Amino acid sequence: MTQRKRPQNDRMYPWYVLSVTSLGAFLVLVNIGTLNVALPEISRYFHADAASSSWILLSYMLVNTILILVFGQISDIFGRKRMYLIGLAVFTVTSLLLGYSPNAEILILLRVIQAAGGALVVTNTTPLITDAFPKSKLGTGLGLNILSASIAQVLGPVVGGLVTTAWGWRWVFWFNVPFGIMALIWGLRILREKPRTGPLPKVDRYGGILVFIALAGLIIALSKGGELGWGDKQVMGGFAVFAIITPIFLWYEHRSASPLLELSLFRNWTFSMANIATFFHSFARTAVALLFALYFQFAFHHDALEAGLRILPITIGMLIISPIAGMLTKRIALRVLSSLGILLSIAGLLLLLSVLGGDFPYGVTACGMLFIGIGTGLFLTPNTMEIMSSVPENSRGVANGLRSMLYNLGQVLSTALSLTMVSAALPTHMKNVLYSGKNAVISNVDFAFIIHGYRWVIIALIGTSLLALAASWFRPHPKNSAYEGSSVAS
Repeated sequence: MTQRKRPQNDRMYPWYVLSVTSLGAFLVLVNIGTLNVALPEISRYFHADAASSSWILLSYMLVNTILILVFGQISDIFGRKRMYLIGLAVFTVTSLLLGYSPNAEILILLRVIQAAGGALVVTNTTPLITDAFPKSKLGTGLGLNILSASIAQVLGPVVGGLVTTAWGWRWVFWFNVPFGIMALIWGLRILREKPRTGPLPKVDRYGGILVFIALAGLIIALSKGGELGWGDKQVMGGFAVFAIITPIFLWYEHRSASPLLELSLFRNWTFSMANIATFFHSFARTAVALLFALYFQFAFHHDALEAGLRILPITIGMLIISPIAGMLTKRIALRVLSSLGILLSIAGLLLLLSVLGGDFPYGVTACGMLFIGIGTGLFLTPNTMEIMSSVPENSRGVANGLRSMLYNLGQVLSTALSLTMVSAALPTHMKNVLYSGKNAVISNVDFAFIIHGYRWVIIALIGTSLLALAASWFRPHPKNSAYEGSSVAS
C-alpha cells in the first residue's frame, strides 16, 4: 500500500486544510455581500416588486439554512471531504448560470440551487478545521478562517458595487466562478477523508422534510406580514404550519434512531447556551449591513459602489479582530471574550440609533459599524470553539450543522423581519422605495416614515443582542480560562 503524500499527522496538513476552507468561506460569503449592494440594480432590471426583490435574498437564505442542518448529518455519513467538494462544484456552476437568468423567477430558482451548494460548503468548513487542528492550535485555525470570511465580507460590498457599476449585475454572480474553480482544484489536491469511528447512522429523510416545512412556513409568514397584513390568511397559515409542524418534528427526532437533530446534545448546558447566543447575535448583526447598504442608495443617492464602501467598517472590524480573538482564547475565558464582543456590538447599535436620520458626519456612522464588526469578530471565534469542543468527535458534523443552521436562521429572520418592519411603517405608494436605489425621489414626510421604521428595527436588534449577552454570560465555565484547559464532552 502506498503512503499518502500528506498524512493526517503531517505538521503542515492543518494549514493546508485551512487554506482550502478559507477559499470556500471566501467564495460563499463574498456572494452575500455583493448581492446586498447589487439588489436595487437587479430589481430595476427585472421590474421586480418588493416581494420578489426580498425573495431574491430570502430564497437563498431559507434553503441554505434548512439544508445546513440536513447536510450536517449527511456529511458525517458520507464524508466531509466529498460533500464539501460537491458543494463547491454546485455553487460554482450555479453562479455561472445565474448570470444568464432571463427573469426574476428563474433567478430565484437558481438561487435555491446555489444555496444547496453553499450549505454543503458551510456545513463542512468548521468540522474539517476541527478535525485537522490539534486542540492547542484550534483557536488560531478558527480565528484565521473567520479572518478569511471577514476579508470576503470586506470585499463583497466593494466588488458588488464595482462590478455592478462597471459591468452590470450579471458579473456579481460570474465573479464567483474563477474562485470556485480554484477552490475545487485545491480541495481535490489537499483534503483527505478522515476515517469514521463507530457505526454509520442513516439519513433522517423525514426529519429533513418536517424541518423544511416548518421553517418555510415561518419565513413565508414573516416576509409577507408587512405586505399583506398580519391577519392575512397566507400569513396566518404560515404561522400555523410552523406552530403545528415544529412539535411534530421534535417528537419525531426524539424517537428517531438516527435523528437529524441530536436532542441529546442539548443536555450539555454549555452547548445549548452557546448555540442560543449564536442565533440571537446573528439576528442582531445581519440586518445592519443590508439596511444601510440600501439606505445609502435611496437616501443619499449613492451608487452601488459608494454604498458598498460605506458599509465596509463592519467587515473591517471583523478583519482586524478575528486573528487576535483566536490568540486571546488561550489566555481569556471563552465566555468572557464572546460576551465582550456582544457588548461592543450593542455599543455600535446604540451609536447608529442616535445618528440615524440626523445631520451627522459619516465618520460617526462608520464608528458605530466598526464597533459592530469588532464585536462580531470577538464573539464568533470563542463561541464557535465552545460549541465544537463540547461534543464528541463523531458528532461534529451534526453539531456544526446545527450551529450553522441557527446562525443562518438568525440571518433569515433578521432580513425578513427588518424589511417587514420598515415596510410596515410606509404608505402603500412607498412599499418599493427600499429597492429603488439612487434614483429614488423621497419627500421629507416620506423620509420620516422610513427613518421611523429603521429606528424600530435597530431597537429590536439591541433587544436581541441583550438576549445573546445573557446566553453568552450565563453558561457554565471551567476553572481554566483558556481553551487548552477545557475538555471535550463525551
